[in-house]
Amino acid sequence: MNIRAYLKPDCGWSRGVRAIMRKYDLAFEDVDIVNHRAHYEEMVRKSGQPLSPCVEIDGIMLADVSGEEVENYLLANDLVKPSDAQTDEPTNAGCADGETAKMATKTTRFF
Repeated sequence: MNIRAYLKPDCGWSRGVRAIMRKYDLAFEDVDIVNHRAHYEEMVRKSGQPLSPCVEIDGIMLADVSGEEVENYLLANDLVKPSDAQTDEPTNAGCADGETAKMATKTTRFF
């Protein structure tokens, strides 16, 4: 599988997606949309919306998804086999208030 995950460096939703990738030992490209404006713009262009995480699996874009939703997609499409393994992070938890505030104060230059 070719997996490209558009994620924030530190956010509950993004950690949930990473946890699913680890659970199934899936190789994926972790694309930082906070520190690299071009990556964010690419995600918006490809997904048609500005919310993250977005995960592209073999050309299919899953927009604004949790780790739980990614896992459901993988299982429903027989891309992984069911596993009783536990994840090391919650797979359906949002960003904590502190995480969102920290990202909101980050200065991004566009020139």
